[in-house]
Amino acid sequence: MSSAKPSLDALRIDRSAPPQRRRSPWTLPLTLVILLVIAGGAWMLFGPKPPEVQTTIALEQTTTGPNASPTQTTLLNASGYITARRASTVSSKVTGKVTEVLIEEGMKVEKDQILAHIDATNVTASLRLAEAQLYSAQQAIEEIKPNLTFAEKELTRFTELVATKAASTSDLNRAEAETSSLRARLNKLNADIAVAEREVDSWKQQVEDTIIRAPFTGIVTVKNAQPGEMISPMSSGGFTRTGICTIVDMDSLEIDVDVNESYINRVRANQPVEAILDSYADWKIPSKVIAIIPTADRQKATVKVRVAIEVRDPRILPDMGVKVAFKSAPQKQDETATKPSGPRLTLIPQAALRSIDNLDIVWIIDNDRAQKREVTVAQTNGDQTLLSSGIAPGETIIIDAPSDLKEGTKVTEKKS
Repeated sequence: MSSAKPSLDALRIDRSAPPQRRRSPWTLPLTLVILLVIAGGAWMLFGPKPPEVQTTIALEQTTTGPNASPTQTTLLNASGYITARRASTVSSKVTGKVTEVLIEEGMKVEKDQILAHIDATNVTASLRLAEAQLYSAQQAIEEIKPNLTFAEKELTRFTELVATKAASTSDLNRAEAETSSLRARLNKLNADIAVAEREVDSWKQQVEDTIIRAPFTGIVTVKNAQPGEMISPMSSGGFTRTGICTIVDMDSLEIDVDVNESYINRVRANQPVEAILDSYADWKIPSKVIAIIPTADRQKATVKVRVAIEVRDPRILPDMGVKVAFKSAPQKQDETATKPSGPRLTLIPQAALRSIDNLDIVWIIDNDRAQKREVTVAQTNGDQTLLSSGIAPGETIIIDAPSDLKEGTKVTEKKS
């Protein structure tokens, strides 16, 4: 009996010990999947991003065919500014205080139209004095004329009396002297009148100089002075103005372009030019070369070219930025009539062309990945290049591709 009791106690369950849980066989694989998802999300958020590249679309350009109209090709692209060949800051000929300004910015003025008045009080008073002196000289002549007439008659009478021995020679000499004196005095008074007239004309001109007029027909672009300000033809410091306003002749607008001296051989006089204002990118303005200034700027290595604008439009304003394309002369119809249709060419920017191992290549984007294409260059005009093979029109090409770009790299297009 004593040996059976321990064996029954061993079979009794101990309720005080913690229960043991059974581990599921899917716990470890599920944990690994969760960790992989977290790692992938972290890589997408914080991992390296595809490089951004600037892109453009390859364009098509074909040569002329049997029934093609005359065409022009771009020989050179440049940029410049609209300038006025005829512009003037209008000032006065004398120093004075502005009493009235009759113009505003944007107003059209005609030649000799009055723009402003300067205080003319002093010069007007001097004019009145000169006119009075002229009148005084004229009245002095009226006084001397009767005396001269009487002296001439006396001289005639004494001459007859001396001939008949009725008067002495001394009386005749006295009459001659009196007549000569009065004639000399009359001549002096006539000279004084001429001087007085010139004096009056001088003061009239000075009064006219206080009236500022437009030198030519144009548009007022700047108003420089207001009533009460001092104005002078020369800068004297302080608050003295040197001009009333600035007038621009809108019919004299042209384009000034600085052309790199390396490409100046592509420009000639009367060459057709296509101009596009930065403000109106869709408006092509027909123009032509006026002249090539025969000197170069050694600091910038450029030559200035003047380009005439062949249309007049109020949208064209001085100092506007403009891009110009110097064109080739259009081919005549009879020159192209016997020529077959040319090959299909693709136009791309020069910046998209690269040279690797003496081969011309262009990077394109296909399915968001960079691909390298070997191309054949047909012609280069300024910053544009024509390709005869390798790239089809409409393909997306990369401009200024990074030097470390590799085949198949995923890239994103830079937002403009």
